[in-house]
Amino acid sequence: MKIFRARSFTADRAWGATDIANMGGITTRLHWTDQPYRWHVNDGEEVFAVLDGRVEMKYRENGVEHSTILETGDVFHATVGTEHVAHPLGEARILVVEREGSV
Repeated sequence: MKIFRARSFTADRAWGATDIANMGGITTRLHWTDQPYRWHVNDGEEVFAVLDGRVEMKYRENGVEHSTILETGDVFHATVGTEHVAHPLGEARILVVEREGSV
């Protein structure tokens, strides 16, 4: 049993993370960042929940780029093949659930 306090979590680098659980090859990780990630496509689905801060999520559907602001408490679900990139607006703490080893 362990409790994770998202608002006080930090890392030594952008997108640094602590592992929370691995449930049959599906990982749950808490990330801290103050820098954008990079455009990518996961090798499966991804659930991206903003626990603290705000994140601009950019994604492409049928070659068209979209953007939305995710507030604390918002969840983004990237389906298989969804190209996306997260840009935090200041510091953010994010819970990511995805297949183990995914980008």
